[in-house]
Amino acid sequence: MKLFIIIGAINAMIAVAAGAFGAHGLENKLSAKYLDIWEKATTYQMYHALGLILIGIITGTTSASLNVAGWLMTFGIVFFSGSLYILAVTQIKILGAITPIGGVLFIASWILLVIAVWKV
Repeated sequence: MKLFIIIGAINAMIAVAAGAFGAHGLENKLSAKYLDIWEKATTYQMYHALGLILIGIITGTTSASLNVAGWLMTFGIVFFSGSLYILAVTQIKILGAITPIGGVLFIASWILLVIAVWKV
């Protein structure tokens, strides 16, 4: 499905830009703890951007499991990485409570990917 390749590529681009911004733009503005949180956000965004590209490539036919996996992964990036980016720059600790929602979405998406591939 081309859409997941596009969403994955856009997220990979954003992860690279966010990583560069974190390394150069936030270097002396955030503590080591919050820079580490920023880096974690970029790392997981990139992993799952690549996962989305993979889903897009292997979706030769319309597979409900792959489609759902792609959307779960997309929303996982929003919740997981998004909450960590905001947490890093605002240091509002309650935002950390949103991050596990993204983690659960990531795990569910990988499980659905395994199930979809297993069925083929």
